Amino acid sequence: MGRSAAFFDLDKTVIAKSSALAFGRPFYRDGLITRRDVVKSAYAQLMFRLGGTDEQTMARTRDYLAALCKGWQVEQVRQIVAETLHELINPYVYAEAAALIEEHQAAGRDVVLVSASGEEMVRPIGELLGVTDVIATRMTVRDGRYSGEVEFKVEAVSELAAVRGYDLADSYAYSDSYSDRPLLECVGHPSVVNPDRQLRKLASENAWPVLEFRHPIPLGRRWRERPAVPVAAAALGVGVGVAIGIAWYGRHRRTRAATTA
Repeated sequence: MGRSAAFFDLDKTVIAKSSALAFGRPFYRDGLITRRDVVKSAYAQLMFRLGGTDEQTMARTRDYLAALCKGWQVEQVRQIVAETLHELINPYVYAEAAALIEEHQAAGRDVVLVSASGEEMVRPIGELLGVTDVIATRMTVRDGRYSGEVEFKVEAVSELAAVRGYDLADSYAYSDSYSDRPLLECVGHPSVVNPDRQLRKLASENAWPVLEFRHPIPLGRRWRERPAVPVAAAALGVGVGVAIGIAWYGRHRRTRAATTA
């Protein structure tokens, strides 16, 4: 028997929103995203929604976003994330997820965050949660700027398990999206969190536990009030999220303009 691990999807499983959605506004504010980018990314997000969340669609969307980020200074992106992390991410961490992560760590399991979002976003969020292992998307960097090429897409969990010696039959996985079916099916203890319709049906067919996370609470407050939300009581969710954030910000600006007109 090898070691066991717990794999957590990030967006809408550990945090109550898209990780990159939170950073869409500061990216726009700092000039990384233009109005033209807003329109193009909104269209890409629409195509993503209409086309579903299969692997091919995810790959196309990641490639588009890699091209969008071409020329961005890596250090500028990291600085934006660092400056806004506690304001834009910390309040949206599910208390149930934080407690569950702590339970797995207390049991001696490695906890791994899995996300299609960029590593520059995912790793600082992991540090906020006390998680050092992340599987995320990387892009090629030349002279301190993104080249527009994807160097490393989301790594297969099975590959990491082989390197670390994890016993996947004794490992856990949590996700809110049907697109993470391969992740859920490769472990012995899958659970779905705030699942979409397809994933809820799949969970029913396989008798997987369905968890409902409903309490996003800042980590500092959760630690002060521990135990805030027992996990047992909850048991009865630069990547794709960038397009969501850009599209949302474009709609937000148009709505404000219409309101003030």
